[in-house]
Amino acid sequence: MLPDASSLSSNGKQLWNAMVKQVKDGRIEVPLLPEVANRAITLSQDPESDSIKLSQLIQGDPSLAAHVMSIANSATYSPNSSLVSLQQAIARLGMNLICDIAVAASISNRMFRTPGYEQHIQGIWRHALASALWAKEIARACRLNVEATFLCGLLHSIGRPVALQDLIVITKRLSLDVNTEEMQVLEDGLQKVVGAHVLKKWGMPTIIVESHQYLQDYRNAPHAMEQASIINAATRFAQHMLTPEQLSLEDLINSEVFEDLNLYQDEVQLLLEQGDNIKSSMEAMSAT
Repeated sequence: MLPDASSLSSNGKQLWNAMVKQVKDGRIEVPLLPEVANRAITLSQDPESDSIKLSQLIQGDPSLAAHVMSIANSATYSPNSSLVSLQQAIARLGMNLICDIAVAASISNRMFRTPGYEQHIQGIWRHALASALWAKEIARACRLNVEATFLCGLLHSIGRPVALQDLIVITKRLSLDVNTEEMQVLEDGLQKVVGAHVLKKWGMPTIIVESHQYLQDYRNAPHAMEQASIINAATRFAQHMLTPEQLSLEDLINSEVFEDLNLYQDEVQLLLEQGDNIKSSMEAMSAT
């Protein structure tokens, strides 16, 4: 579970052991899922829900309502008109998109208090948001159901900020001096098991849980193989877009997952042309 434990200092190993024990004891400090996000997720999965319920939910949080309207009125989503109400925004953009915007605004890097690691957490969330947006485009290209795809992408790395938060708490409790590099090594080793714990605590649907659990092993996902493979591909698109030095265009195009999704190289190239739109959506949804 831990990559290259031999490279850790004695303090790093002590922190790792303390965190592993905490995980085994089920004592992970999981942040509460914001109520609006929780209810928005429920509404997005309920075929009986309607725009009035969603509008009332978002309006119950004036700050969130203003944020959603600001995004809905951005040049990305409403380039030629001005939306004056949530009802109008939902009618124009659709319930799923407004739900996605509301959830992304609620579950964001601002949920996680990590002094000294703010830029790192922001990077995790930018990648998560990019993965969520790419996942929807890939699902459309594959002619597969896009419902819940955004959430699967957004939450695929939820274990990282939670693990880092808990690691910071333990370092303070044990008065350990662990450098940033080691903290991120530990985060990387813990993020999968911590993420599974978070999604379970939040009561996420099976499709989201499996997309996280089987991200790198999507062929063995019991119930959500297609969804897990889409998220795997989406994380690759996001990585190439945000950090091309880590994943070249050639390596992206030759990723094995595209063959499993029956996407040919020319179709992958067409998807890449959505890059500017993805970036615009990211900037709109990341705006404060």
